[in-house]
Amino acid sequence: MKRIFSLLAVVGIGMSVFTLPAFAAQENISKQERQKMINTAHRGASGHAPENTMTSFQKGFEMKADYIEIDVQMTMDGELVIIHDTTVDRTTNGTGYVGELTFEEIRNLDAGSWFNDDYTGEIVPTFEEVLDAFHGKIGILIELKAPELYPGIEEEVAKTLKDRNMHKPNNKKIIIQSFNHESMKKSKELLPGVPHGVLAGLSWAGITDEQLAEFASYADYFNPNMNIVTPSLVGRVHEADMMIFPYTSRSQKQANHLINLNVDGIVTDYPEHVYSHPVHHS
Repeated sequence: MKRIFSLLAVVGIGMSVFTLPAFAAQENISKQERQKMINTAHRGASGHAPENTMTSFQKGFEMKADYIEIDVQMTMDGELVIIHDTTVDRTTNGTGYVGELTFEEIRNLDAGSWFNDDYTGEIVPTFEEVLDAFHGKIGILIELKAPELYPGIEEEVAKTLKDRNMHKPNNKKIIIQSFNHESMKKSKELLPGVPHGVLAGLSWAGITDEQLAEFASYADYFNPNMNIVTPSLVGRVHEADMMIFPYTSRSQKQANHLINLNVDGIVTDYPEHVYSHPVHHS
């Protein structure tokens, strides 16, 4: 019997040799490393509630994210609304392009039931509503979504922020970003005290130091698709005096990988993946 136990012990130790490194690779991140990571709830805590709704943003706040990320577009009659796609088809019960619908038409849509029947009746919020509800409670990462479709959107966003005195250099909790880099140049001129970021898709995998330097002339953040992030890229972004917030982490493994790459922040659908402490949510 003792020989059997000894054999089992040896087998157990042998198995641990193979399993521990894989486990450790996921768990060797200290609490301090996690806590210093800037945790950005993508379209709110969109893994738990319908994206870009007040409920999703509230969940991001309750889950202790540092920022909520929001997508700003403009209706046909000039209202700034929070929605990701340039059409309402995917995330509401309506159809049509955001820019070809009035605010009243968009406001009457159901923006929650597509995610879960429990969220039936969620509405598409306005930019002003999100600012008024969350500024001072949590940081707000503002993405101008397809600004080329909405002439004057940079001025409207700037005016809305200035009306609330949210454009001052000491206000560290507002960031504006876009895939449209010319739009960011324009926005930076309008809001020189507000940090700006450039978003970068997979096509920027081969970005040069010269291109990073050009971005750094008006941007404070280089925020790429997480699949192009390497230790070298992180180092070069930092050398260009910018910070890096990759998008979009949707698993614990992805979040851990990005933390190990020493990025500055993570844009995630699941804020609980970034922090090591348990986060309780409804």
